[in-house]
Amino acid sequence: MLLQQTSVEKETIYFEHERLNEKPRRGGEGMAGNSSERLEELQYKREQARLGGGLKRQEAIRTSGRGTARDRIALLLDENSFLEIDSFVTHRSTDNGMFLHHTLGDGVVAGHGTINGRRVYCFAQDFSVHGGSMGEMHAKKIAKIIEMAERVKAPIIGMWDGGGQRAHDGISALAGTGELLDRLVQCSGRVPIISLVLGPVVGVSALAASLADFTILGEEHGQLFLSSPLETPEVLEGEIDAAGLGGANLHASRSGIACLIADDEEDACTLATEILSYLPDHNMAEPPREESADPANRPNSDLETLVPENPNKPYDMVKVVEEIVDDGIFVELFEAYADNIIIGFARLEGKTIGVVGNQPKVLAGCLDIDASIKAARFIRTCDSFNIPLVTFEDVPGFLPGVVQEWGGIIRHGAKLLFAYAEATVPKLTLVTRKAYGGAYLAMSCKHLQSDYNIAWPTAELAVMGAEGAVNVIHRAEIAKAPDDQKEATRQRLISEYKAKFGDPYVAARNGWLDDVIEPSESRLRLCRALNILQSKREWSPPKKHGNIPL
Repeated sequence: MLLQQTSVEKETIYFEHERLNEKPRRGGEGMAGNSSERLEELQYKREQARLGGGLKRQEAIRTSGRGTARDRIALLLDENSFLEIDSFVTHRSTDNGMFLHHTLGDGVVAGHGTINGRRVYCFAQDFSVHGGSMGEMHAKKIAKIIEMAERVKAPIIGMWDGGGQRAHDGISALAGTGELLDRLVQCSGRVPIISLVLGPVVGVSALAASLADFTILGEEHGQLFLSSPLETPEVLEGEIDAAGLGGANLHASRSGIACLIADDEEDACTLATEILSYLPDHNMAEPPREESADPANRPNSDLETLVPENPNKPYDMVKVVEEIVDDGIFVELFEAYADNIIIGFARLEGKTIGVVGNQPKVLAGCLDIDASIKAARFIRTCDSFNIPLVTFEDVPGFLPGVVQEWGGIIRHGAKLLFAYAEATVPKLTLVTRKAYGGAYLAMSCKHLQSDYNIAWPTAELAVMGAEGAVNVIHRAEIAKAPDDQKEATRQRLISEYKAKFGDPYVAARNGWLDDVIEPSESRLRLCRALNILQSKREWSPPKKHGNIPL
């Protein structure tokens, strides 16, 4: 193997690589030369393609704690399953001395292989070639892979590590990138797309990486910037560093771009594999099913005490989900972003489900701008790939305040409502406690064509909480009461309101709940409902698409 050769031999190969175009072709020009010489030439060129930007640069990348493009593909795919495509592609630029650097592959390794036997298309940017920058042919090569994946209906996994568009190529680089962006958009919702950001990704390349259904960033090296840190005033003035501008933790907690953070590159590949295990190959296929030894009729006795009787006392909705789903496995996404709502994947009787739930221990589970956006995007992703939605509801309303109103909570809250109403996959909702006002409507209510809605006896479905409702409805009556009786009057009216509206049976009597159940039978009820809903097919009137309030 080349990596086992002496340093002198390595240097020789390196400089031969830099002079690739100067190497004379054996056998002369045209069709001259025997088959042995042609095979020798093929082997030589393949070796040059494998070398990328040269051994020195590859070793420098490894020394920095990152892998090369081929190292990463080897981590991702089943052993010996990778079939490379377009390894001989080179750029077409002759300006800025680029005619001296016709590196085979043009800075990206692409092809297809398998992950646990499932076929996938993948590509990995090669930082050793022009810093992974995206030239015209580099972009066209990725666009070709995406187009091939869409034709055969196979998932796409892209590994990004590049410094934006290649300035040496000029407008041609933008033309190629535009073609790539178009292919990504056309592919969206047809086949799953997963991005692994394992190095600095700048400019339009960052936009391309973020067009994926799921974007995973490496904790140490993964960075996304639309504008280079070298052009950002806050970085130049020393207020923040590059990681603070576009690092993994920033994108996981502030921007909401990173759905998961990987400890290292191996972990990134493991996370991508895990997400893929919940997704179908394409939008016309069903999600994969895994056999589970967890019986559907397993009682959820812990739920009897997990949710406090006091409606104002918080609890962890993640624990509720884990108690109900198969083997307690819930893959939570965007955990650090808008943590007043939870989203992620789980299984019921081996079948993939998308979970959306209010988180009472953060902002009492109120919906705000970020939570609405986070949930709406996930709902649409699940709907695209035929993944049933199970909603765990405990929501007192939308978060009030100037920041929310001025920030467009009306528009963003409408996104959530729109996403639920638009989704045609099976929709199941379990109300554990509060379901108030517009937030009740936005969280997959029966009125938005949810298929199966149930509640615990502790549930309250109302316009608002009893205290708030009494203050509005009986304001005059409370005001007229003697000062020493105002509070007693108020408490009496609250008790009367709770007796009339503070339970789930009003909604059940009107058919807005399909049933009121014991918490211990939550898993059984959801499993049975999901089974019967497998054959759900919903027809919608023809239209180009809805106009979601973006």
